[in-house]
Amino acid sequence: MTPLVLLSGWGCDARLWQPLDGHWPDAVRVSTPNWPGYGDRPPLADPGSLAQLAKDMVGALPADAIWVGWSLGGLLAAALLDHLPAPRALVLLGMAERFCHPKGIPVTELRSFQRAFARAPDATHRHFLRWQLAGEPDPRAAHRRLRALLDDGGAADRATLAAGLDQLGELDNAERLAHAPCPVWRVSGAHDPLLAPTQRESADHHLTGAGHCPMLSRPASLAACLAGIASSGGATS
Repeated sequence: MTPLVLLSGWGCDARLWQPLDGHWPDAVRVSTPNWPGYGDRPPLADPGSLAQLAKDMVGALPADAIWVGWSLGGLLAAALLDHLPAPRALVLLGMAERFCHPKGIPVTELRSFQRAFARAPDATHRHFLRWQLAGEPDPRAAHRRLRALLDDGGAADRATLAAGLDQLGELDNAERLAHAPCPVWRVSGAHDPLLAPTQRESADHHLTGAGHCPMLSRPASLAACLAGIASSGGATS
């Protein structure tokens, strides 16, 4: 079975994946590396540089694995296809070719969020973590789980967070994914509030009863979905 590399998104380090630990089949091999600037990994000198990011992450993103990028993690993983040997497959979880969409998160809303982050980064970060849970069946319970995992003030370096917001607004992987050097899978929570309806509908797998954070609300379903992709070696039908 092809190994899985799980990559977290904006404002969340690799501890986010812990709810899946009890749901993997025995044969699945999973790694959950942090991005630079998250957890105990030092930030890049230039947090917005994809070339520096690729150099830092090359050992954590092997070509014989399936890369699973959630949210910003999916956007970055797709962008790194230009810088690293291609994986067996790429899974975009809660992410499309680009982040902003007129029917999802418009550019104006992201710009407003960036201004808020510049004024009050900690409060804005906390607000985002709660806001992204709006599509879960029990947002309050999901928020409690998230706080239990991450609420120690050490989730991310501020310069890395600021660069991540820029990347959410600037990275566009449409051309890259149209000519991707590996199979690309799209997985979406059926009620993901950060995706436009057309982006949710075009996903290869829909996780019922989940929003943007299925690892919190539907860990068993998400693990089964990813294990199924791994069992196929990442090949699409």
